Amino acid sequence: MTLRDELLKSIWHAFTALDVDKSGKVSKSQLKVLSHNLCTVMRIPHDPVALEEHFKDDDEGPVSNQGYMPYLNKFILDKVTDNFDRQDFNKICWTLCSRKNLEQNQLLISNDDAFKIWCIFNFLSEDRYPLIIVTEEIEYFLRKLTEAMGGSWVEERFEDYKLQLDTKQQCLNAWELISLVGSGHFSKGMDRQTLSMGINEVYQELILDVLKQGYMMKKGHKRKNWTERWFMLKPNSISYYVGEDLAEKKGNIILDGNCVMEPLQDKEGKKCLFLIKSSHKSFEISASDKKKKQEWIQAIQTCVNLLRQGRPAPHREARQKRRELRLKQQAEQEELELRMRELQTANEAKQLELEKMRKALEEAAANAAEEERRRLLTQTELQDRYRMDMEREKMVRQQMEEQVAQKSTELEQYLQRVRELEDMYRQLEDALEDERRARQDEEAVRKLQARLLEEEAMKRSELEQIHLRQQRAIAETEAEKQELERERLAKENALQAAMKQLEHLEHERQGALEHYQTVIKKLEDATNNTKTWKHKVAEHEGLLRLIQPGSKGQKLITNWGPAAFSEAELSLREKKWQEMKNQAAQ
Repeated sequence: MTLRDELLKSIWHAFTALDVDKSGKVSKSQLKVLSHNLCTVMRIPHDPVALEEHFKDDDEGPVSNQGYMPYLNKFILDKVTDNFDRQDFNKICWTLCSRKNLEQNQLLISNDDAFKIWCIFNFLSEDRYPLIIVTEEIEYFLRKLTEAMGGSWVEERFEDYKLQLDTKQQCLNAWELISLVGSGHFSKGMDRQTLSMGINEVYQELILDVLKQGYMMKKGHKRKNWTERWFMLKPNSISYYVGEDLAEKKGNIILDGNCVMEPLQDKEGKKCLFLIKSSHKSFEISASDKKKKQEWIQAIQTCVNLLRQGRPAPHREARQKRRELRLKQQAEQEELELRMRELQTANEAKQLELEKMRKALEEAAANAAEEERRRLLTQTELQDRYRMDMEREKMVRQQMEEQVAQKSTELEQYLQRVRELEDMYRQLEDALEDERRARQDEEAVRKLQARLLEEEAMKRSELEQIHLRQQRAIAETEAEKQELERERLAKENALQAAMKQLEHLEHERQGALEHYQTVIKKLEDATNNTKTWKHKVAEHEGLLRLIQPGSKGQKLITNWGPAAFSEAELSLREKKWQEMKNQAAQ
């Protein structure tokens, strides 16, 4: 349904309310005021002279709906754009029509709730005037309302009401629908506040296109703090407010086909995190639990998919499908009625043919009786006169008897054919009765199949959601498992490398220890030899002075113990080795 069609429904209510005497016409002065108010609320420049010029040939008397439509299309609807508040527009039309038609004292709902039901009626009503809502759409609305109130749908109660409705009519107007909801017939056991909240929830979904709403935490872009906000999801945006009263709006998240939803790991003490990547910014959101997080991700992803495919909101698409199905069923019903009329015409033609045959048989029987009477009369009158011709008369009589027998046979055949046609007519009536019963059974089976298909679709949707959650959980578990496996392999490799390095160092330490023990042994041997020679010299050559070792300086200490050379000797040997190397290089 286009914007023009939606606006026309509300304007039709206003025009009908101005038609006080129900003549189909409204005075020009009232239409001027209505046109001015419509232009003001829809932000269209109003031309007060246009109405007078449009109806300058009809200066006297009021203007009909058909006469006002060209002006409405040319000067108002052709100029309208979707940049005005539709709720204000609907409020103006509601104010005009509710004063005349609404009886507030007999209802359990407020004027604001009645206005919301009126808007829902315009959304679900058929695109023909006067506006009505059919039984299927009434059931859809009442089911939505019952679910919003948290109640259970009672199919038997609605079936009883539908039977009462079918005896009168198969549809309701806006005020009858408001009376039905306001009477509390389908909200027994619910208080007024619950009923009002249910009406508001259905109104927000169907009229304001609010697909989901609730409290969540949002991370700021500047101060990076977490603040609780009331989020409201629509098909092309997510608005967030300070509270659910919508008094202070804090911002918008514009959705398009490029938006991406990503679940995040818990951090900063926040759980159930997910990220919304739009074309301009990224928003970190924290839900209250995993179920809410999954529901929000699924709902936002559904909106993004619809935007990518260029499809309308789910409830608008469902409404269009229901209308197309009703049109298809109506066409099938018309075709069936046409076939029934053709069968009825054929049956009437056969009855006329049977009547003609019956009349022909009656005429033949009358003619035969008349001939017999005349023959007997002629035979009586001429008996004496033609006695001499008796033999010839006998032959004539035999011929006549043969003719009568033939006529009797023909009459019997005609009567047999009439009986056969009467049997065929009774069989045809039985067949029509069987067809009517079969059609009733088919209708019952079709309703049962529709209900089963609907339940199957709901079950399938639940199973698909469970499957998706399982797949995601499996994917997350598999990713964590792979990450842990990589960490374990890295640690094992590092451990093996450390073990090899430790073994190498242990081997080097053992070699150094053995070398150190060898050097110690050599030093002990040298010390023992020196002591032995000192003793011998002291005994045999006491006058000689032994050359004593010089003062011991600081020895060079290595990883294997004291070095064989001092620092000075080592430096001298390095210089000699360097000189020899340079000479060899030259």
